[in-house]
Amino acid sequence: MTVLVTGATGRVGSLVVENLTRAGVPVRALTHRSEAVATMPSDIEVVTGDLTVPDSLEAALRDVSAVFLVWTAPPETVPAVIERLAAQSCRIVFLSSPHRTPHPFFQQPNPMAALHDRIERLIAESGAESTTIRPGMFASNAFAWWAPAIRAGRSVRWPYGSAETAPVDDRDVAAVAARTLYRDGHAGGDYVVTGPESLSQAEQVAVIGDVLGRPIEFEELSPEEFRRETAGTWPPSVVEMLLAAWGATIGRPAFVTSTVLDVGGSAPRTFRQSVADHAAEFTSSPANG
Repeated sequence: MTVLVTGATGRVGSLVVENLTRAGVPVRALTHRSEAVATMPSDIEVVTGDLTVPDSLEAALRDVSAVFLVWTAPPETVPAVIERLAAQSCRIVFLSSPHRTPHPFFQQPNPMAALHDRIERLIAESGAESTTIRPGMFASNAFAWWAPAIRAGRSVRWPYGSAETAPVDDRDVAAVAARTLYRDGHAGGDYVVTGPESLSQAEQVAVIGDVLGRPIEFEELSPEEFRRETAGTWPPSVVEMLLAAWGATIGRPAFVTSTVLDVGGSAPRTFRQSVADHAAEFTSSPANG
């Protein structure tokens, strides 16, 4: 039976598609942009639909056995979409967040986590078979945050250098999600997915420098300095959530799980491996690849 992947052009969804295809699983990719069809592999069935227009999902859900659900749309149509998925008797694998994890880093007020919690409750109430995937801090966040300064040869100016996280590679998150979509035994599964090691933010910058073969200075900012430097470019709610999370974890190692190995079937990539595989992020401008 076919697996429907929502968010199929996103950073995790596209990798889920790759994993399913390699495993020989028929894949249907959902996109709300018709022009995205041209960017998908030729052997992937692509359908257009929009989570904000539940009626548009009818064709996408036909003969589907499982759905990878990534919610990036406004929340108003969540109940109607979940109702349709449950009526189709689909297994729902939901990409959520670790807001239920008993670690202070994940317990700070977070509007996205509140939405994820609501979606999880609606899925449970629907009676649909489901699995929840909860990625921790993505390694790729560090690339996006720090690469511009590193490419320019500047120091990384950042708050809470001693705050520890366990960065997880996007590819490992996708591998876990894909396994739960086509293998039995994961109904009711609730998986927190992290990298294999707890590293402070300053240590992560040092790892990048080591991979690149040159030292990168880490310059500690106060929370107020960080607010000023991100003003106008970052949503204030995101800034406050991150500052609260980093501040709350000072003095504690990051929460680390073995999910990538246990469910995904292979050892998780270290942060060093992730950086080495994406070294061009730190040496070439996006325009130049």
